[in-house]
Amino acid sequence: MKTTIYALSTASGQAGVAVIRISGPETGPILDQIAGLPRPEARKAALRKMSHHDGDSFDNGLALWFPGPTSFTGEDCAELHLHGGVAVLDAAFATLGALGAVPAQAGEFTRRAFENDKLDLTEAEGLADLIEAETEGQRRQALAQLTGSLRILYEQWREDLIAAMASIEGEIDFPEEEDVPDALSHKAYGPITNLIDSMAVHLEDGKRGERIRTGFSVTLIGAPNAGKSSLLNRLAKREAAIVTDIPGTTRDIVQVRLTMAGFPVVISDTAGLREAVDSIEAEGVRRALDSADSADLRIGVADARSQEEMEGLRGRLQDGDLLVLNKTDLAPKVARESGYPVSAKSGDGVAALEARIETIVQDRLSTTEMPALSRARHRRAVLEAHAALTRALDALAHAPELAGEDARLAVRALESLTGRVDVEDILDRVFSQFCIGK
Repeated sequence: MKTTIYALSTASGQAGVAVIRISGPETGPILDQIAGLPRPEARKAALRKMSHHDGDSFDNGLALWFPGPTSFTGEDCAELHLHGGVAVLDAAFATLGALGAVPAQAGEFTRRAFENDKLDLTEAEGLADLIEAETEGQRRQALAQLTGSLRILYEQWREDLIAAMASIEGEIDFPEEEDVPDALSHKAYGPITNLIDSMAVHLEDGKRGERIRTGFSVTLIGAPNAGKSSLLNRLAKREAAIVTDIPGTTRDIVQVRLTMAGFPVVISDTAGLREAVDSIEAEGVRRALDSADSADLRIGVADARSQEEMEGLRGRLQDGDLLVLNKTDLAPKVARESGYPVSAKSGDGVAALEARIETIVQDRLSTTEMPALSRARHRRAVLEAHAALTRALDALAHAPELAGEDARLAVRALESLTGRVDVEDILDRVFSQFCIGK
């Protein structure tokens, strides 16, 4: 029998109200001991005197009773809404321990909900993302996942694949039966092809879901003293990077995290691109180039007075990247068609540049009706299923047995997404990311 667990589900420290959650087989008797009889009506708050196991009162608060299986975890659950003082909580925890409850591990409530089929693994991940969401885009994606958007997608793929497998298995298991067509497995061509195409669409979405979770990356590149750090400070609206007249001041990557168009954006200031004068600067230049290579958007920053800097940056920028012509306060006649003219010193042109960055972020990350793969774990599993189905399609005509085995591998990859198969390492990794009390 599982233990009965408890945890503080609100923030620690002094507060007006603190909520303690309890779940497990002894929840009812423990609630009776602390809040007294009669037990509160299910899912209705009752004002009670909260007492130690020896009968002494330690607080007045609200008690709530959630009998299983119609609770978050699927077990008997309860909540104690207490005053959020340290002494009150210490008394409550001591009483819970004396009555046999044990502190919950990180994510243990949600893991029990998963194990009791109250939600699948993708919905559990959506709950974790919703708790951590800092932007509107993250909130929308997490809520859609929590309410089953990815589960529905993965389960539909799985059901379609199992239907296709029935044709393959029919030819393998009954090759001599007259009422089984010789080319029964060929009926799987269409469904498997459709599955491959559907998975490819999700795999080729520019990692939209992962970028919404972790942030759209923007890297500033350019020559020393082009004004990258000043521009970063303007965009961040604070002194995030050191600015001096000495070339090569920035040696390492300086990052700021912003919200643009409702999405998280990480802007990186990098070392100036030039022949390094020492090993430290050489490492900074290497990191700058690596950051630019992996960025979702590169912004080249050039001194508006230097045609050489402009031309040098054009070779490092890709389609869709931006070229910024800085220091227009010193070069007021810069040709606007060459790039985005700004003065990081005065702020002129920065608002227009910021608006352009927001438009790019909005265009690349805006949610669509198609749910996005939100984690690298999802992408790996879909890639594995896609590869297995591609092999199965190739083998259908001459080796249905091999096609059947690859189809089973694809099913297993899809089942790992929702937690249908016993993948303990994946479960441990997912639920350990939760906060205590969830």
